[in-house]
Amino acid sequence: MRSRSTSPRATRRKGTDMAHISASVYTSHVPAIGAAMDLSKTREPYWQPLFAGYDFSRQWLKENRPDVILLVYNDHATAFSLDMIPTFALGTAAEYQVADEGWGPRPVPKVIGHPELASHIAQSVIQQDFDLTIINKMDVDHGLTVPLSLMCGEKDPVKDAWPCPVIPLAVNVVQYPVPSGQRCLNLGRAIRKAIESYDENLNVQIWGTGGMSHQLQGARAGLINKEWDNRFLDLLIENPVGLSEIPHIEYVREAGSEGIELVMWLIARGAMADVDCAKPLPKVLHRFYHVPASNTAVGHLILQNQA
Repeated sequence: MRSRSTSPRATRRKGTDMAHISASVYTSHVPAIGAAMDLSKTREPYWQPLFAGYDFSRQWLKENRPDVILLVYNDHATAFSLDMIPTFALGTAAEYQVADEGWGPRPVPKVIGHPELASHIAQSVIQQDFDLTIINKMDVDHGLTVPLSLMCGEKDPVKDAWPCPVIPLAVNVVQYPVPSGQRCLNLGRAIRKAIESYDENLNVQIWGTGGMSHQLQGARAGLINKEWDNRFLDLLIENPVGLSEIPHIEYVREAGSEGIELVMWLIARGAMADVDCAKPLPKVLHRFYHVPASNTAVGHLILQNQA
């Protein structure tokens, strides 16, 4: 685990009236993590090392609370099914209820959206030739709520609220064909342009979730590849364009059938300022890797844009 402390700073950028992306967050969204939190198991020996890896992140988010989070995740047959799975679906609703995934909704707060910024992103990104599906009503599952819980801690579903509005971006990584790494990186670029053209001084974070290596079925069920996962993290930081060129078959071969979820991290990385501009690589504020969590490898990064 590697971290860099940051002092509290203003969330709004001086000298501009436009929205901007200040940082990106990357994390796995293993459903068992949510269950461990909901059942008060976080201090048990099996789970304690994992949750300790997010202590820095929770404090950092308190000190660097954004105005809006755009959260990239994949739906797990709650809002969508095999009857209809959009490749990229952007939530533009005012609020999102927590989905019942078969054992009741997680006991966490509902998610408040930001319809104005979401609608602007949709308009801008579609004008940049990305075909988004616009979702005005949907429930959100563990793919979205577990990252919020990891970063924000336990929340009472009635008395508490998440720290800011959230815009969900659901990506199909369940039913082939799924989007390529290059397509995801380029979508991140388009999202950054969209956010930077929004006429309000909002501090936005973009979160990429899913992964890391895991396979839930078949002869390789339980596969975890530490070496490949950490190489992925290295490339995500240092060479996202090169990383985006990795073909789907490598994800499946090296990271398992569900490892393809990691292409979603490239959307968040593509939205960082250095990808298209002559700016330095983002600062790595925190890096964490842990195995196992259920039958999945957990990876976590916080990257901060540099001026």
